[in-house]
Amino acid sequence: MSIEIPPGLTELLQGYTVEVLRQRPQDLVEFAVHYFTRLKENRLQDGAGAAAAPRPHVRGVNFDGEPMQTESNGEEEDEDSDESDFEPPVINRFNRRVSVCAEAFNPDEDDDDTEPRVVHPKSDEQRCRLQEACKDILLFKNLDQEQLSQVLDAMFELRVKPEEHVIDQGDDGDNFYVIERGVYDILVARDGQSRCVGTYDNHGSFGELALMYNTPRAATIVATTDGALWGLDRVTFRRIILKNNARKRKMYEIFVESVPILKSLELSERMKIVDVIGEKNYKDGDRIIAQGDKADCFFIVESGEVKIMMKSKTKSGQESNQEVEITRCRRGQYFGELALVTNKPRAASAYAVQDVKCLVMDVQAFERLLGPCMDIMQRNITHYEEQLVALFGSSMDLRDPGK
Repeated sequence: MSIEIPPGLTELLQGYTVEVLRQRPQDLVEFAVHYFTRLKENRLQDGAGAAAAPRPHVRGVNFDGEPMQTESNGEEEDEDSDESDFEPPVINRFNRRVSVCAEAFNPDEDDDDTEPRVVHPKSDEQRCRLQEACKDILLFKNLDQEQLSQVLDAMFELRVKPEEHVIDQGDDGDNFYVIERGVYDILVARDGQSRCVGTYDNHGSFGELALMYNTPRAATIVATTDGALWGLDRVTFRRIILKNNARKRKMYEIFVESVPILKSLELSERMKIVDVIGEKNYKDGDRIIAQGDKADCFFIVESGEVKIMMKSKTKSGQESNQEVEITRCRRGQYFGELALVTNKPRAASAYAVQDVKCLVMDVQAFERLLGPCMDIMQRNITHYEEQLVALFGSSMDLRDPGK
């Protein structure tokens, strides 16, 4: 039986959790009563009606290390809001355009693809630089070729000088930025003082939170050197990237929950995996990984079948060119983890049997998100070695493929 998560529940609980971590109340139940009562009051004051999703004041950190803040949807707070535990939004000293963050966005309902596309013409040289800057941006990883092409078409180049402010805390979100070069400080103003909480050094991206969650800018980004950025307008960002992420999460969250090895993870940890996985398709006979190669990713079979092959040994103990089938992996099963667990080259090869679709996670995400599963994976090595004994008649140490 599948359980559907109600729309808005994840954001609601995330907001409460971040407030708990920020304020560290002694009585969590009493704090929850006050927190959700305040949300209800804001909702009624804003006249949002039963269908609107409340957005509390939230502070946290995004995956790029950028602080974030979410404010309730509406105009101005009542005077008694100053007495609440939730901080009012920071006033923008440049007074950029306002109220744009109040617009609601539901990726499931926004299916109008008839809007004119934003296109900023670029030379071949600019296009090459842009593609290089964007190649490792997480938000772009799961776009198909057409979507990525539309995003690159819509991006525009921005040159900055030292001390120039790219975005300012409290402003409404207008663009998402990808760094081509330059060093940028992340400044957060609290209690009348501004402090540096991090730095982007010639790579990375920022500004997505205000566009994803309809919130004011949570920090000020200041260039400390000459630099170059690529900007993406909020309309294109939300139409393509936000919608794509929502569809991807719906597509994979139920499947990821069904993968046996991931059942030991918390729901929030599994959802993080959904956010970082990619998808690869293979035809019958395609070699997915090769024995002896350096390991850079981990695979989960979404559909189809994968056969795992290993080169046999000659009587003299030398490795032959003949491969023997070890096992097969089907939907929900995984492979490619051994080399990541042992930090050794691939101990076997993997081939697609007919059409195969795999979910792929790179080594950095594997190490960061699958730490709780390592004990299971280590135990599986012993099981694999027992299979090899049955096949080859002698012990083989997978922790050292050279043996």
